[in-house]
Amino acid sequence: MDEAQTQTLTQTQLPKPTFKRKHRKTQQKPRMGNAVHESLPSINRLQTAADSTHRRSRKQSMKGDMVNDVKIACQEEEDGEKEEVERKIEALQRIVPGGESRGVDELFEETAGYIMALQGQLKAMKALASLVEGLEKERRKFGG
Repeated sequence: MDEAQTQTLTQTQLPKPTFKRKHRKTQQKPRMGNAVHESLPSINRLQTAADSTHRRSRKQSMKGDMVNDVKIACQEEEDGEKEEVERKIEALQRIVPGGESRGVDELFEETAGYIMALQGQLKAMKALASLVEGLEKERRKFGG
């Protein structure tokens, strides 16, 4: 066989391309011949919409529950903090002289003054302690 025969033989053996016409999708509903069957797609769409709404409302409900839980936890924390502050104020009223008869603002002002007075007393006591210590060293030095 020569080349020309081989080419013609090969060309005839190759499958010929077939051109198929693409079908356009139409927006018409397929007819099934029964009114019940025609209404099924719309029922399915309604069911899907109902399921979606149910899921959405359930998510919103869960979100609302979480928000309420956070609000409750914050309120409990605030209540706990308020109780702790009240307990500390009562303790401060017992410590500061005359604190039980004062309101909170006056109590804080009195506490600041009381702390300053205590700091002054501490400085005075340190000064006296160092003076006494110095006198004892001198007495030991001179054999007294």
